[in-house]
This record gives sequence, C-alpha cells and structure tokens, in this order.
Amino acid sequence: MGYVKPETVVEQMIQAGAYKAGLSAKDLLIRGFLAGALLGYAVTVAFSAIAQSEMRIVGSLVFPLGFVMIVLLGLELVTGNFALIPVALLERRATFGRMIYNWVWVYIGHLLGTAFYGYMFYLASTKMGTVPDPTVGKMIAKVAEANTLGYAKLGFVDGWTLAIVKAILCNWMVTLGAVMAMTAQHVIGKIAAMWLPILTFFALGFEHAVVNMFLMPTGMFFGADIGLYEWWVWNQIPVTIGNIIGGLTFTGLALYFTHRKREEMNRTEVVEEAA
Repeated sequence: MGYVKPETVVEQMIQAGAYKAGLSAKDLLIRGFLAGALLGYAVTVAFSAIAQSEMRIVGSLVFPLGFVMIVLLGLELVTGNFALIPVALLERRATFGRMIYNWVWVYIGHLLGTAFYGYMFYLASTKMGTVPDPTVGKMIAKVAEANTLGYAKLGFVDGWTLAIVKAILCNWMVTLGAVMAMTAQHVIGKIAAMWLPILTFFALGFEHAVVNMFLMPTGMFFGADIGLYEWWVWNQIPVTIGNIIGGLTFTGLALYFTHRKREEMNRTEVVEEAA
C-alpha cells in the first residue's frame, strides 16, 4: 500500500504543521466547523450501532469514519494540530503565535459545527420534538451526565486528574491516527492505518475534546441534567488540557525527537561517504 518510513513521516508532520499554521481565520473556521459536524455524525452512527448490537466494540468499529473523512478532505481537527504544529515550531517553520491562532480559531469552528449538527440531529431524531425519548438521544444524555457529574462527584483534584488522564490517553491515539495516515501513499492504506488508533480510543471510552463539544450540548437538548458550568468546568477544560499534553508529548515530540534525529544522522553519513 505504498508504505512511508517514519523518518519521512516526521518530515510530513513538519510540513503539515507549517501549512496549518499559515491558514487564515476563514479557512480555520470553515474547516473546523465541518470537522466538528462530521465527528458529530460519527458519534451518532457509533451510538446507533451500540444501541442495535448492545456491544460497544461494534460502535467503535464504525466511529473512525468521521476521522477518515476529516483527514481525507484536509479539514482541521484541533486535537491533531496539538501534535503537528508544535513540531513545525521546533523547526522554526511556525511561530508560537500562529500555533495559538490556529488552535483558537479551529476550536471555535468545532464548537459551532458540533452545536449545529447536534441541534439538527435533535430535531431529526425527535421528529421536531414529537418523540420525547429516542434511544440514541437517551444514550447521549446519559454519557453527557456521566462525563461531567461523574468527575464532579470525585472532587476537584481526583475529578480533574481522572479527566486529564483519560484525555491524555485519548489524544495519544487520535494524533497517532493523524500521523498513521501519513504512513501510506494510497487511500485504502491511509484509511486502514488511521482506523486502528481511532477505534482504540473510542472502544476504551477515553475523553476527546471535540467529541465532547458534541456530546455535552446535544445531551442537554435531550434532557441531560447538566449546564454550561458542568460541561466546561468538569469536562471541556480539563479534557482540552489533557488532549494538548497527550498529543504534544507522546506523538508530536516523541516521534520528532527519535526519528528527526535519525534522519539527520543518515544525512551526515551520506555526506561522509561522499567525501
């Protein structure tokens, strides 16, 4: 399937990060909006599969479809950018200011896209409010409460620590999915490579900031007993922090410092041999 070696993948990560850092606010908003909506689609498809099969693994098998569409269409996913733009920054191909610029505008785009799809899904699944308790809607509301009030019950220290840890583990896999897509040259290979880590994070129930932008407000549409405070204080803020740590550290920096160094050594060896 046209395998690409890790050293070349790291170079692609740097190029991708530099490109993303240079995008305009308009492009970041549009691409972030579309990516947020597509992840909302993926969540509802996965929950529908879980409801029909009564097995989480079935939902996990189909959930990566949203991520695949995002990557293949060149859209912006802020959690992936938590790993890609920092390596461009290390190479001086992006600035700290442009990195934050990208993250903020894409984040806003995600909020708009997930809210839009969430409300449209609510209208469709309740038949304009005439069906009070659709199955998937109840599942979304239940998860929204569990992923906010569940942390609140543990208290600030334990609740935030747990949310951050689950978010680190999540974005380790999500950013790995973005990078794995670069290990193949052909579409089928890219899809297969990125499918595996995305399936993994969803199957294990880890915390993804953009998925939660869909789950929490949509859960409120379906009657979840939470508000903006519970959503942001007990989930969105700590999960975003954890996603940054996980993507930046275990994918971006880890791959950069091992494979970029090796690439430089190989170049040195070629020069010495030529001499």
